Amino acid sequence: MTETRAGFVALIGEPNAGKSTLLNQMVGAKVSIVTHKVQTTRARIRGIAMHEDSQVVFVDTPGIFRPRRRLDRSMVKAAWGGAADADLILLLIEAHRGLTDGAQSIIDSLRDHAGKTPVALVINKIDRVKAEQLLELSQQVNETFPFARTFMISAEKGYGCGDLMDWLAAEVPAGPWLYPEDQVADLPMRMIAAEITREKLTLRLHEEIPYQLTVETEAWEEKKDGSARVDQIVYVARPGHKGIVLGKGGETIKAVGQAARAEMVEFMGRNVHLFLQVKVRENWLEESERYSEMGLDFRDGDA
Repeated sequence: MTETRAGFVALIGEPNAGKSTLLNQMVGAKVSIVTHKVQTTRARIRGIAMHEDSQVVFVDTPGIFRPRRRLDRSMVKAAWGGAADADLILLLIEAHRGLTDGAQSIIDSLRDHAGKTPVALVINKIDRVKAEQLLELSQQVNETFPFARTFMISAEKGYGCGDLMDWLAAEVPAGPWLYPEDQVADLPMRMIAAEITREKLTLRLHEEIPYQLTVETEAWEEKKDGSARVDQIVYVARPGHKGIVLGKGGETIKAVGQAARAEMVEFMGRNVHLFLQVKVRENWLEESERYSEMGLDFRDGDA
């Protein structure tokens, strides 16, 4: 009988290092939102990849940064919690940015959080620099920590991801699979749907507003024809933000709804009827229920 393997792999790094892009590349489906804005991954999203007889469960942690607000502190605590629970850790750094102060700070913290968990260095976005720069960066970073392996990849284009996947599949512990073979994420569809809508809002809006809003799936109704009715609320922190999210004549929220619905249909493989409301909830950043919806612990944000 063939031996199966299964384990958790934590993706850590600075915001925008490409963790969500790598997760989606490895899983082959979009389970984590990817935007040009930093700090968009709030909850620890698990994406599940099958590779030969191995099941590799990726934990996409929020980017690790210097926290200012309660939400920031909860996100950073969640990131290190994801690393502590994993069988393997992947540290992503960006090839064109090199060993930044932020990356060095994460490496220093790894000494406290990694324990005996193997850590691999993944240098991402290699298509942005020359080969000699990559070799210098690899040598420089490997002098700072005893990495188990070093991989050079482009998560967006897939370069080097096959070798990384081969290694992960061989390194996760022997044992039964943790999830059904055809499952790609362990988040409820309600939360994935909310993340899809939040991504579209983040792409559409600018400045601070995306970090001052959250999306919750208020109701989910299964229809007899196989479709689903999804009702969501976009909570904003200030009255002035509501008008910006709605847009002139409601054009912004309409465009967001159309884009989100199209992605939900593609993800779920069935028709979706999406209904969005925008509500002002000035103190949502201080409400424990909102954190639970995002898969975060409100108490982790205590200063």
